[in-house]
Amino acid sequence: MIVTLIVICEVGFWLLLAGGLSLRYLARMPRAGIAVLLMEPVLELVLLIATAVDLRNGATADWKHGLAAVYIGFSVGLGHSTITWADQRFAHRFAGGPPPVKPPKYGTARAVHEWKTAGKWVLAAVVAMGLLQAAILYVGGSGDVSSLRMWQSKMLWVIGINVVIALSYTIWPKQPKAGAGAEVEQKTKEQSLTRH
Repeated sequence: MIVTLIVICEVGFWLLLAGGLSLRYLARMPRAGIAVLLMEPVLELVLLIATAVDLRNGATADWKHGLAAVYIGFSVGLGHSTITWADQRFAHRFAGGPPPVKPPKYGTARAVHEWKTAGKWVLAAVVAMGLLQAAILYVGGSGDVSSLRMWQSKMLWVIGINVVIALSYTIWPKQPKAGAGAEVEQKTKEQSLTRH
């Protein structure tokens, strides 16, 4: 039941996202679109309650309950940025909005971008670990919680990998290839001249 509910929540997330953006941009009903998008957290709340009820009814804590906690954590940490990503592309494609903002490629700006991205993944992992710990305490000392502990270990790996990636961009910032900076500068000058 828990796995089915996770799948339903994931499908529901994308359906609500598509519906909310369609109302906002295609039907020109921004308030209705926002109202639909604000229903996204309800999915995670339903999954959280269902998981707690399943454990309360005597289910053995296993990988499915851990996956539910991880799914909720990732929805908290990455859900908003996913909605923003889709919103920019939908607005550009269907409502004449500006092109989606591309992340910086080089130098300090890229390092800052990588730290922000890492921060979202770390938040997701920390929320998941907190929910897993709550489930461990909820089950108590009498139940087997090894599967939940395993998920917590995986979340530590998620944190570590993202911090290492961001740190690598800080220590060894990516630089444009030789001549690429001159080409960009030349194109900028040409565009400036054609506008005048």
